[in-house]
Formats: sequence, structure tokens, C-alpha cells
Amino acid sequence: QVQLVESGGGSVQTGGSLRLSCVASGYIGQGNYMGWFRLAPGKEREGVAVAYWDNDLTYYADSVKGRFTVSRDNAHNTVNLEMKTLKPEDTAMYYCAATPYSALLEPLRPSNYNYWGQGTQVTVSS
Repeated sequence: QVQLVESGGGSVQTGGSLRLSCVASGYIGQGNYMGWFRLAPGKEREGVAVAYWDNDLTYYADSVKGRFTVSRDNAHNTVNLEMKTLKPEDTAMYYCAATPYSALLEPLRPSNYNYWGQGTQVTVSS
């Protein structure tokens, strides 16, 4: 049984920074993807940033490129999301997710992911 637990959400002002962390317990599978998704009121869940297990492959939503950085620490089964220059439109519930599949045509597509955390709220005020 895989469990994902997120931490690090909070409230910041526009231009601020936050760091999210997610710790996984249980065996996900070798060659997996882990990353972050978000759900804002009135919108569909969207992929924010994901990383392949070796960190050589990372994928970002266009809206966060240059501001967010995803990284994995496989020794500690952790995936992190550094968020800088935050904007009000980044306000959402952020979810950690993982999938055992090693070849994804659309790594940012939520339906590719089997395991989900409970989410952590990020609120950016103007």
C-alpha cells in the first residue's frame, strides 16, 4: 500500500515563495514518476510539475515554468516543489501523486497517476 503525505503549504503574498514536500511510503515501482498537481475552485485538476525517478526528466505546466522547480530524493522517497514568484492564480490545493508506469506520453496528465496524497493548501494573496 502506497501512501503519500504532503507538507509545506500555507499563505503568502504575491511574489513570495513556498516549498512543498511529499514523502512516500510503500513500493511505487522502479522507473516511476512522482510530482505535483493542483485543483483550484471551478477548475479541473492540472499537472504542475513531475519528475521521473532519476530526476533527468522533468515536466512543467507552462504557467509555472521558470518559477517552480521539482526534484526528487529517492533515498528518502521524497518529491519536493520549490515555488517562487508566486501569483494569486497559483492558489489551489496541491496534491502529490505517483505512478508506477515508466513510460508516459503525457506525464502531466492526472489520469496517469495511481497514488495520491490528501493535499496541502497554497494561498497567494495580492
